[in-house]
Amino acid sequence: SSFDVAVVGAGIVGLAAARELIQRHPSLAFAVLEKEQEPAHHQSGHNSGVIHSGIYYTPGSLKAKLCVQGAALCYKYCDQKGIPYKQCGKLIVAVEQDEIPRLKALYERGLQNNVPGLKLIGAKEIQEKEPFCRGLMALDSPYTGIVDYKQVAQSYARDFQEAGGTILTDFEVTNMEMAKESSPESEDGLKYPVIVRSKK
Repeated sequence: SSFDVAVVGAGIVGLAAARELIQRHPSLAFAVLEKEQEPAHHQSGHNSGVIHSGIYYTPGSLKAKLCVQGAALCYKYCDQKGIPYKQCGKLIVAVEQDEIPRLKALYERGLQNNVPGLKLIGAKEIQEKEPFCRGLMALDSPYTGIVDYKQVAQSYARDFQEAGGTILTDFEVTNMEMAKESSPESEDGLKYPVIVRSKK
């Protein structure tokens, strides 16, 4: 088969990239190649499932910006697609006095990163939120959540296929080589002179 663009790997990153590319360039023929029998078979389906709020990254950094935006987009996408998630929040707890300045610094960093809903709480509020937790002070991050990223990845796969993309499973890429001659120009004027070989 011949495609304009082939993405190798049907994990959540590969599927998200393919989904975005086919939405931007609908005139091209896209394929996602996956060596396993199904998408999101490895790390994408076996991670912690945390929707991070963006507290930890350096203020002003691209990581901080993308984490905060990504969390908002993740919740929005899950709502649109009916994917279950739990916005359970997270407590970052100081159990020793000398940990409190670091906790406050983390709070300030989260504010600079525009993380929604952050607040510092005392020992009583900690126990109200989590009876089995003991601490002097905690950073309450209500925007942190959990989701099954395998379901998210599978939804990306459906979006990609509904847009006209092809997913080839049980298709392990074993070699890539430049073609001797470039393929004909596509509608957007680009050339893709690469041959992908598999065990099939």
